Amino acid sequence: MLRLQNIRKAYVEPDGSQLPILEIPEFHVAAGEQMVLVGRSGSGKTTLLQIIAGISRPDSGLVQIAGLDITQLSEAGRDRFRAERIGYVFQTFNLLPAFSALENVLLGMTFTRTGRDATRSEDLLKRVGLGHRLTHRPTALSVGEQQRVAVARALANSPKVLLADEPTANVDTANQQQIIDLLRETCAEEKIALVMVTHTQEVTSQFDRVDRLAEINQVRPSVTGTAPTEAGGSLS
Repeated sequence: MLRLQNIRKAYVEPDGSQLPILEIPEFHVAAGEQMVLVGRSGSGKTTLLQIIAGISRPDSGLVQIAGLDITQLSEAGRDRFRAERIGYVFQTFNLLPAFSALENVLLGMTFTRTGRDATRSEDLLKRVGLGHRLTHRPTALSVGEQQRVAVARALANSPKVLLADEPTANVDTANQQQIIDLLRETCAEEKIALVMVTHTQEVTSQFDRVDRLAEINQVRPSVTGTAPTEAGGSLS
């Protein structure tokens, strides 16, 4: 389902020199497979997720999802592909403050061929315990509730690949397992490939496959630093 080959990514520093971030010969996730990606802060985990999502473009290499190399698409093409085939749970939620919880989830379906599905959106919000908050805007929701809306939105379009960047980082302990269960159960039911970044051992221990970025990334740790912030979240 997901295959990366010979991925390279570097950023240009203020003095014009190159700061290598990623050099990954091979990375793949099968359809319906669920895995966790771990690594130290600043190692490029979020940058890797953004390359998979088509938010950021690699300097070279192949990013193949469902048989299509998205690096060959235009920016608009990658946006359309992401709307239809990829779900993304950002660290910073990225909810629109003027829209209700239900409207934020429906918005995730706007640019797909199937269009909005209110029944699925409501069902997802109910599954994350927000059936009574459908009409509430983000400012009327707790931080944890906002994250749950973001998870429901990422699942709304029945993606082929779901990318989750620290999905429980801003959720209290009581709700962390509910988020993980929703992600894993929905991905299993719909054969969605799940790639999750987390620092939480309680979460990592639940997955059979745990990849360490340091083992697949050939950029030496001594030269991997903090890169400029990209759309959708900071480098981590």
